[in-house]
Amino acid sequence: MSNEQINQRIIRYRTAEVSLQLSDANGRPLSSAPVTVRQVRHKFLFGCNAFGLRGPADELRWQEYRERFTELFNFATLPFFWGSFERQKGKLETKDLQRMAGWCASRGIGAEGTPLCWHEVWPGWLKEMDLAQVRRLQIGRIKREVKSCAREVGTWVVVNEPVVMPNWKEKDNPIARLSRELGRVELMRGAYAAARKGNPKATLMLNDYDLSPRYEKLIEECIGAGVQFDAIGLQSHMHAGYWGPRKTWKTIEQFTRFNKPLHFTEVTILSGEIRKIMDFSRRYDDWPTTREGERRQEKQVVEFYRLLFSHPAVERITWWDFQDGAWLGAPAGLLRKDMTPKPAYNSLKKLIKEDWWTGPLKLETDSAGKVSFRGYLGQYVVESGKQAGSFFVENTGRMEISVSLAGEQH
Repeated sequence: MSNEQINQRIIRYRTAEVSLQLSDANGRPLSSAPVTVRQVRHKFLFGCNAFGLRGPADELRWQEYRERFTELFNFATLPFFWGSFERQKGKLETKDLQRMAGWCASRGIGAEGTPLCWHEVWPGWLKEMDLAQVRRLQIGRIKREVKSCAREVGTWVVVNEPVVMPNWKEKDNPIARLSRELGRVELMRGAYAAARKGNPKATLMLNDYDLSPRYEKLIEECIGAGVQFDAIGLQSHMHAGYWGPRKTWKTIEQFTRFNKPLHFTEVTILSGEIRKIMDFSRRYDDWPTTREGERRQEKQVVEFYRLLFSHPAVERITWWDFQDGAWLGAPAGLLRKDMTPKPAYNSLKKLIKEDWWTGPLKLETDSAGKVSFRGYLGQYVVESGKQAGSFFVENTGRMEISVSLAGEQH
């Protein structure tokens, strides 16, 4: 697919022709008036895991982390790993995660919690429980977290990596054993039902790195069994090498048949050595970013994001991790270890906040108070003198939106 074809698809699937009917505080048409229209947030979710928000807020490097995160993203993934969230039974980190989510909300950044059920990180005290207790505690834990954070967290990875879960290498793993004994679909039915009870309005994710036909078959089984999930999560860690456009497009098309939104939940593109063989259970502290690798990463990031953004089934792209040296010690960040931005950060920022951004537009209403423009889907502000209003461009095609301008600008 050529760059021009991708550009045309982006215009078709990510923008709308908007006709605004503007009125003043008294309901009268705002006739022949100069107005400024500017976008303030994308509808599309450009995200990253935000585990670094736990860094001390008074340290300069973590201040830079927060500033650069806010400049680029409108979505954050927060860590709800059971093993660290509840190291001692009944002692929860709810307030800490609510604080992180609150920071995001104050900056217009949506939040996802991940994961609620996963076989790799679980509390050690769970090992002493019998199967019935493990099931009760796991289901209870899901409902508890979703309900307690309903105001701050609107999206959840409820079950993570279920394809390999029953046959996980640790035979005494309580979550794997639960999946094996109950069956994956039955475990997931209970898990998603509990999450739905915790917050009926939440977006509930299924998520996996195994994107083979085994994942497709499991999705089919879940849909057939009435498992209540809303979107399909696709991990795309590329430590062994960049996928390239052909594999990327094939992967998207592979999952569109389920008629559910696709979220690229964990994207990794390296700026250092590509390692075909590695142990994902250990950390590599001798894995630096390189100048050549950063140039390669920049090119691949731009290509990958443009392709995903051009497909209407994709609703979100989440980067993993924001800074180098986090997971596995890999040079996978958009920032270096000292929090300085790599070329990929700057180019991605240009895409999200310039190339795919609308405004500020200087326009003038007609005699009936109308003004038209083409813009990217998302949240907008319209201003005229000291009056202002806001509106949301939700769908592609043609939209007619009425906005009442009132109040002082702040």
